[in-house]
Amino acid sequence: MKSLLTVLFLMVLQFFSAQEESMTYADGVFGFEENKAQKIFTDWTRVRKEPDVKSEVLDSLQTNQQVMILKKEEAILRLGERGANWYKVSYQKGDAVSEGYIWGGNLCVGYRNKNGYDFLFGLSKTVDRKSKDNSGTIKQNIAGIKVLEGTSLIDEVYFDTGRGEEMSYATFTIESGHKLQNVELTLKAMVSGEACGIASYDQYVLFRDKKLVALPQLTNVGDADVYYHSEEFVFPNDKGGIPNAFIFKTEEMERDDKDREKKKRSSKTYLWDGSSYKIK
Repeated sequence: MKSLLTVLFLMVLQFFSAQEESMTYADGVFGFEENKAQKIFTDWTRVRKEPDVKSEVLDSLQTNQQVMILKKEEAILRLGERGANWYKVSYQKGDAVSEGYIWGGNLCVGYRNKNGYDFLFGLSKTVDRKSKDNSGTIKQNIAGIKVLEGTSLIDEVYFDTGRGEEMSYATFTIESGHKLQNVELTLKAMVSGEACGIASYDQYVLFRDKKLVALPQLTNVGDADVYYHSEEFVFPNDKGGIPNAFIFKTEEMERDDKDREKKKRSSKTYLWDGSSYKIK
């Protein structure tokens, strides 16, 4: 009797484990509010009659098209390492106002306007990458920043970003040129998780002469007072900065079994010549 109960218990456990693995969930970065404007990130985003990938296609929208979020649907679609709800939207083309459903993964995670340019931040796709220990492949999200003048794409850059729990929320801001030669402004895109031990990724992109230049990515992660790994840039306008260069600083801390802090710091300098950078 005991062995039978054990078998039944294991079967129930396997059933619920399988149910949990098959659950589709949405990443927090794609959580958009109703009755607020958003913009399309992915060219030829399909507008469907119903919130389903097999539903009839009513229209397609181009990058930078503004839409109004009318309703967040419960239906979720997961493509690679990107999971997002479907949204009912309205939008205007010419004199006509239309409605339909689009997948949230095709919307901008953030967008800004400055000096007549539209800057868009979004996640474009998932690719297969070799794992660091060469034991196989991993799924890696690719993010991008685009700059447009009206409907014309001026430039775009792409970079790795978070996966899974690392995609709880995102920010996209515009900063000064940090006193770097010929730099009009600096864009900062951030993707992060909400729990201890989940990394955040900061991507700085310089904008100069209608070109985008992505700097090395910064990673920050920590677990309360147990350990942390932090990375930051020191720009020329920061304390300790040097002209026409930026310093990449790393600091790590870990507590040993006697609760003593062990810290390690390092830095390297990148020289900026007005159009590109190289390590000193």
